[in-house]
Amino acid sequence: MLYRQFLTVTLAAATAAAFPGSGANAQAPAAPSQSAKKPAPAAAAAPAAAPAAPAAPQPTLLGQFGEWGAYTASPGGKKVCFALAKPASSKTTPPNRPRDPAYMFISSRPSEKVREEVSIIFGYGFKPNADASVEIGGANYAMYTQSDGAWVKNAAEETRLVDAMRKGADLTVKGTSAKGTASVDVYSLRGLPEALNRVGQECK
Repeated sequence: MLYRQFLTVTLAAATAAAFPGSGANAQAPAAPSQSAKKPAPAAAAAPAAAPAAPAAPQPTLLGQFGEWGAYTASPGGKKVCFALAKPASSKTTPPNRPRDPAYMFISSRPSEKVREEVSIIFGYGFKPNADASVEIGGANYAMYTQSDGAWVKNAAEETRLVDAMRKGADLTVKGTSAKGTASVDVYSLRGLPEALNRVGQECK
């Protein structure tokens, strides 16, 4: 779990930095301090005192499909492919509360036999054991959280969620920060099927 969180945040920051003008990354750059907070081997144990963490793996853009970019990277020599987008619209309650950029990933990691894993960077930290949710087509999918990331709580529902995303027009992501700020992010799914097909070709 810690590795997944570190990997997601690192790839989000690297993609944002590498492709600041792409449709999936217009809010870049992401806050570089996020990756330093994760207790992973590549992260600094004490960001304030320790040297900066090694540079994030540079992703390669495989193609831009509507709102979704397809990318590949090889952190630690292990190939990862992912589709990524930023929200089409976001709002917070109370209004206009500051937060870092939000992203949604769907990633495949052949070395771990992981295919089309959904993860979300919310741009703010959660309280321990807090849940978030994804809503699409009248269905609600619970997400478990750690730090500023979220993953599908019931792994058996993940394939159903991705199938719904392939067929849908948009989805809504909801969460509440550790400070009590509620967020509602709407992601357009335009181009997602093509982006996932390209990811599947690259990471078989």
